[in-house]
Amino acid sequence: MNVITLISLWLIPVMIGFILIYSTIKRVPTYEAFVDGGREGIEIAFSIIPFLVGMLVAITVFRESGALEYFINMIRPLLLYIGVPADIVPLAIIRPISGTAALGMTSDLIATHGPDSLIGRLASTMQGSTDTTLYILTVYFGAVGIRKMGDALKVGLLADLVGIITAIVVITIVFS
Repeated sequence: MNVITLISLWLIPVMIGFILIYSTIKRVPTYEAFVDGGREGIEIAFSIIPFLVGMLVAITVFRESGALEYFINMIRPLLLYIGVPADIVPLAIIRPISGTAALGMTSDLIATHGPDSLIGRLASTMQGSTDTTLYILTVYFGAVGIRKMGDALKVGLLADLVGIITAIVVITIVFS
């Protein structure tokens, strides 16, 4: 057995043991703190459900209404001109909204085009270099009651755009 496997097997039990011993030494009521934390976790989970449902409905309406396909058809000439495959655009649009939907799209693109194709590599790289910005803002900011999220939205979407552009440029240079 190698060292990494040993560390991964023992890290969590050792950490839990350390926390229990340390809290006992500091006279912290460990079990009560654990139960309070569980209660808070359940309350947070219930408080984010309306935000999560709203986000899922919005994604479904956007995809099923044909708005996504219409948008892609509008920008297809520009994409052809700059050498970006149109198949990758839905992933670039959906990724900041929903990680699950983006993962499904990535899986479909890889199944259709292959993992070693330009589109497969682009999808994989975009999946790893961007985040679910709108989901994070909606669910987590909504759960803690933050209403002014304009700057966080701008920075998050800018970071996603940079990740998408960088993925396209690097994958095109390296694999074309």
